[in-house]
Amino acid sequence: MNDNLKKLGYFFIALFSIISLYLGYINVILGPELATDSHNRRLAAAEDAVIRGAIYDIKGRILAQDQVSGEVKTRVYPLGRDGAHLIGFVSQRYGRTGAESTFDQYLLGIDQAGKIKSMLDRFLGRQQYGYDVILTVDSELQSEAAGLLKGKRGAVVALNPQNGDILALVSSPSFEPNLIDTVIGAGKTGYDQLIEQEKESAPLLNRAARGIYPPGSIFKIITQAGALELDSKYIDRIYDCKGSIEVDGFILKESAAHGKVDLNRAMAVSCNTYFASLGLEIGEEKLKSSAGSFGFGFIEYDMQGVKIEKFPVIDAEVAYNPGTIPANTLSMAEIASSAIGQGRLLTSPMQMALVASAVANGGVVMKPGILSKVISQNGLIIKKRLPEKLYTPFSEQTSRILSRAMVETVNAGTGTTAALSGVQVAGKTGSAQNPGGQTHAWFIGFAPADKPSIAIAVILENAGGGSTAAGPVARKIISRYLDSIKE
Repeated sequence: MNDNLKKLGYFFIALFSIISLYLGYINVILGPELATDSHNRRLAAAEDAVIRGAIYDIKGRILAQDQVSGEVKTRVYPLGRDGAHLIGFVSQRYGRTGAESTFDQYLLGIDQAGKIKSMLDRFLGRQQYGYDVILTVDSELQSEAAGLLKGKRGAVVALNPQNGDILALVSSPSFEPNLIDTVIGAGKTGYDQLIEQEKESAPLLNRAARGIYPPGSIFKIITQAGALELDSKYIDRIYDCKGSIEVDGFILKESAAHGKVDLNRAMAVSCNTYFASLGLEIGEEKLKSSAGSFGFGFIEYDMQGVKIEKFPVIDAEVAYNPGTIPANTLSMAEIASSAIGQGRLLTSPMQMALVASAVANGGVVMKPGILSKVISQNGLIIKKRLPEKLYTPFSEQTSRILSRAMVETVNAGTGTTAALSGVQVAGKTGSAQNPGGQTHAWFIGFAPADKPSIAIAVILENAGGGSTAAGPVARKIISRYLDSIKE
């Protein structure tokens, strides 16, 4: 009898311990995430009682704020469409997105310190205020980039390669965040109309961070980085381009026979046969490991043909798709195609901006972020984002070699449309084949080449060549930013 009682006692103790651990896990580990989840109805209750903190750009311009008229509180977005995907929106009915969602606990003042202050404010009958959030973006640069994409489908990501600060993040087509809850016609709100447009133009999709595209020739930077990290002999590699290359019956044609080219010239003219043959030389394993070192994930298929995606875990303030490369064994033709950014490769503008920043920052990629700091109503700094290294895909030596090749591309190659008077720009163009229509136009690069302060990725969907379409957009954004930091 006593043994049975002991066993029962042990059982309840074990059960109590398991429940306690589980509750502790929910509160400590999952608590912050659940508290700010856009589907958490407690946030709606908090919204009613709190004047939500304002969001500012790096120069103190308002990006979002509550306006109160009588008992009516409205969230206002001065940038409108220009900042919609970056800043997001807040809606009692449709939830919250963008920075409004990411920094919800600060904007509502519901972090641990804020909860105590809120309790005191309620007790004293005072109005409750959230914290203000200052972002790293420059709203004028944001609007400049948005204007350049107006009427087009595409995206721009600009960041500081030295610390990961996002300077501008634009996706087009965009939407009007000020009209999300507004009834526009036939009983439909602005959000309802956006949902109807999703299949046609996907205005709610953040193409800059979540859009995925074949990279085309900008992937050649990753192929060359893999070769240089494998063996220093690839610094002096000379290849005789005859205008095409045959791989297991597959013929990869070139725009022209470039003759004998070294790394700099091959990058400048974007010689497909040079990089396809280079991919075959270094092999599938090294090509994939080079992509993996840049943060690319992998896609494979199981025996039943079910797709399995494996992405690295990246805790970023702007959730982005790092892109994928097939994990299954590639044929020789697929290796050659992958080496020039075609085949089954996919990536996002954010990811390729980080590739450019790796070259710009000596082989080190800093974690991208949009938060500068969080401050209370009385000016106390609650939180400040510190630069953090994300990964190091290659050495400083490889960075210098790739930088020279990208400078040659802008000075005397396909990237001349991105050249700026008095400033050395480094870059790479890309024209990514698209089964659904005309090629996508890419440009990635950085400036000034000797001391980079901006790295950029531009994609224009179905716009043709990267040189003619994306290069000029990048040039104007780089020029605008460099002018702004002189002011």
